[in-house]
Amino acid sequence: QVQLVESGGGLVQAGGSLRLSCAASGRTFTMGWFRQAPGKEREFVAAVSWSGDNTYYRDSVKGRFTISRENAKNTVDLQMNSLKAEDTAVYYCAANPKNNVYGTEYKYWGQGTQVTVSS
Repeated sequence: QVQLVESGGGLVQAGGSLRLSCAASGRTFTMGWFRQAPGKEREFVAAVSWSGDNTYYRDSVKGRFTISRENAKNTVDLQMNSLKAEDTAVYYCAANPKNNVYGTEYKYWGQGTQVTVSS
């Protein structure tokens, strides 16, 4: 069983930055971030492999967001720069027991953290 706890959300102006962090208990492989805006379905944002060497992003965040992990601390971060109003959502950390950044078999989820970008 893996437990995930996110932190770092908040309110920021458009063009600003936020850093989300996810603390995991238990063994994890691929780690990902997802988000869900009001009235919309949850969508994939970014993923990182166990080694941290492989990453994968949705097109709309490429060049603005960076996912990273520190296995010694069992944490995964999402650095978000040049934030836009359309980035406003609840952001969720998730763990995929398979080591595949392109996979969709996320089994464990955090409770989410709100990110609000004001325009």
